[in-house]
Amino acid sequence: MLRLCRAIPMVWSLQSVPVLTDAQFAQWSKLLEERAGIYLSEQQKVFLQTQVAMRMRELGYSDYGDYYSCVVDGVAGMVEWALLVDRLVVNETRFFRHRPSIDFVGREVAARLQRTPGNVAYDLWSVGCSSGEEPYSLAMVMNDAYQNAGLEPRYAITGTDISRAALGVARAGVYGERKVGLVDNHFRQRYFHQVADGQYQISSLLRDRICFNQGNVLNINEMPIIKVDAIFCQNLLVYFRRWLREQILNAFVARLKPGGILVIGLGEVVDWVHPEMKRVAVDAVQAYVHK
Repeated sequence: MLRLCRAIPMVWSLQSVPVLTDAQFAQWSKLLEERAGIYLSEQQKVFLQTQVAMRMRELGYSDYGDYYSCVVDGVAGMVEWALLVDRLVVNETRFFRHRPSIDFVGREVAARLQRTPGNVAYDLWSVGCSSGEEPYSLAMVMNDAYQNAGLEPRYAITGTDISRAALGVARAGVYGERKVGLVDNHFRQRYFHQVADGQYQISSLLRDRICFNQGNVLNINEMPIIKVDAIFCQNLLVYFRRWLREQILNAFVARLKPGGILVIGLGEVVDWVHPEMKRVAVDAVQAYVHK
């Protein structure tokens, strides 16, 4: 039987959050960078302290060192780490978070359908997909592109994220009024239906074309090289050190088909160049095409 990190009788439920020392911050931030590739600056010390302390409170730990020992203790520690990392990875997102980039993908799919005879398939990888709003937004514009061309949709999207909890939300595809209310009427009427008071589910037309998988982009070189037509990765690289950003981008290139596109967040990487990639001259979008 798997032994999980034990719950300790609550001894500090009404006490203030224990202070994370500089040495403990260095220890925890190193673990986060080693396992998730995420770099925390000194300015994010309070964030780390708060999130770790909240989980410690749930288990009854009052010492960061004791809880750290739990997290790094074999298989049981990895189980606890999977729970903790959901607190440490920012999953706040929304539909059409960066509309110019989403629309750029829609135009690229439409252009491909116009210049290619027959009903061609289109494969896209959404990296760091969080709770699904990004890949579903991409699916909406891709589905529209096929239907506007009078073709049966033949696209597939793979969404990956390190957070299993976020992926659970993505697979269900159910979102509250606050989320859906930000979607314009065209997409809301076509691709959502109400399932409960204030709850809306993404249409199966989109859900059936998206596969959500747990994956850590830090281990991208261990992932199989499956060629896709587009890779969409926004608001993720910013958490990594510069050398790691470039390493990940280079690995993306190996997973793109000739003519495939790579879309990243504006300013996440400002001086990256690759002999097989060409920057696309589109305002408000940072995208590259595989030569």
